[in-house]
Amino acid sequence: MQKIKKYVIITAAAFVYAVGVSLFTDPNNMAPGGVTGIAIILSRIFPVSTGTFIMLINIPILIFAIWKFGLALTVSTIYATALISFFTNLLAAYGAATDDILLAALVGGTLTAVSIGVIFRAGATTGGMDIIVKALRLQFPHLKTGKIFFIADALVVTLSGIVFRDLNAALYAAISAICTSVVMDIVLYGRDEARLLFIISAKAENIAERLLTDVDIGVTYIKGQGAYSGDNKRVIMCVVKKPVSPKAEEIVKQEDPDAFMIITSATEVFGEGYKSYFSERM
Repeated sequence: MQKIKKYVIITAAAFVYAVGVSLFTDPNNMAPGGVTGIAIILSRIFPVSTGTFIMLINIPILIFAIWKFGLALTVSTIYATALISFFTNLLAAYGAATDDILLAALVGGTLTAVSIGVIFRAGATTGGMDIIVKALRLQFPHLKTGKIFFIADALVVTLSGIVFRDLNAALYAAISAICTSVVMDIVLYGRDEARLLFIISAKAENIAERLLTDVDIGVTYIKGQGAYSGDNKRVIMCVVKKPVSPKAEEIVKQEDPDAFMIITSATEVFGEGYKSYFSERM
């Protein structure tokens, strides 16, 4: 049942991807990046459809994926890539959904990003740069997926400007690539909107108890020692979501107005109540 659900999600996402390409970016002569961007460029040079080029370019990359990740982990990617190629050719007959190039860049980039993110989270990729990016992420886990895509997309966008001899089309393709990068990071990593609090107080136990009961968040004690006094101290460390951060701060203020508190943003939070590192870190 779980596997059926996975492939239903991949199918829907592949269709959304094709909509972004066939109805928005491709008919408006935008090559926003990746293998799809290369396929769009090649389709203007050779009498072969964009969807077909997507599949042809992906064949050697998929062979690399089988070697790198194994056939079992690549089957879903082959499925996603084949569907994207099929749906892209199928929808190409409908032409551009809008003649507004800016709107096409934004919508096309957003649809592409959402579909790639959903397919990634389903445990597959859309082939092409996705596989290369995934391999790079294994080697350099500190790099964010959207940022790697953006670098690769910038190269393709530059090439599209040269091939199409249209600076405006290249600039709009760049807008689409930027939109894809931003939206993809949101889909993959989310916006945690969390605050990391460090609280040093003589009433640490009271504050911790209220944070546990009133705000319902996890609290961790860190052992600390005053450098001047030499006194042992309990430092409270906790992560709170942005909407409830003011409530946590008010509790500290009520319990100990003289408490020393450090508040900083937590850009990514993994663990109970937030994200799973293994299921969402791509």
